[in-house]
Amino acid sequence: MSSIRQAFAQSPNGKAFIPFVTVGDPTIAVTEQLVKAMAGAGADLIELGVPFSDPTAEGPVIQDANIRALCNHVTTDDVFNMVARLRAGGCTVPMVIMTYANVVFSYGIERFAQREREVGLAGVILPDVPHEEKAEFSEVFAAQGLDVVSLIAPTSYERIRTIAADATGFVYIVSSLGVTGVRSEITSDIPGMVKLIHEANPHIPCAVGFGISTPEQAAHMAVVSDGAIVGSAIVRMIGELGEGCVEPVAAYVRKMAEAVHRV
Repeated sequence: MSSIRQAFAQSPNGKAFIPFVTVGDPTIAVTEQLVKAMAGAGADLIELGVPFSDPTAEGPVIQDANIRALCNHVTTDDVFNMVARLRAGGCTVPMVIMTYANVVFSYGIERFAQREREVGLAGVILPDVPHEEKAEFSEVFAAQGLDVVSLIAPTSYERIRTIAADATGFVYIVSSLGVTGVRSEITSDIPGMVKLIHEANPHIPCAVGFGISTPEQAAHMAVVSDGAIVGSAIVRMIGELGEGCVEPVAAYVRKMAEAVHRV
């Protein structure tokens, strides 16, 4: 069982809370502190965003975080080196990279996957890679014992079974049309999507992202799926608070994780 699957299996009631941060926003040192603080606050799995100039799935909040990190000259190797330091320091929470195909291509797919394994990452999420092109990445990552996480959006409804059938790690359910960002209401048929996913792949966990920002939303998503993913709400706090963000973000993550774990 991969470390991603273990994160779900070992979480309270099999429900996982997954926060996202952009590495290098506001600094690499603060991101490193944030990862440790979020792990201590109950995060079951952490997504690390590699700064990229054209993050097409992201809304303004995370786009701005990418710009701040790029202005700090944060590179892919900086991300890997940070994870290596965290592992050397005893941080055991599973972590996955969230990035885009160009980042992996420019680094080299095999080199990227090998480096992920060496530093102790669990896999990668590539929002701009369609299912039809996934094998180019997933076969290389699988050879290193890593997962390429599949995304399923409401627009994929007719293709859910196809995408889910060969999914590994977990299925990332995109709750809403459009880019990332906080939403007051999520209206997609998440239970229907989860049902189709589990019909095609009975043991794959599903977590819902895009738009979740409150404990009530996170708990509801954990009722109808296997977990909740939160990015924009956390990244917005980091953008507003800068280097003083660690304790407030940890407190927020604790509330969100407790809401998910109570389900």
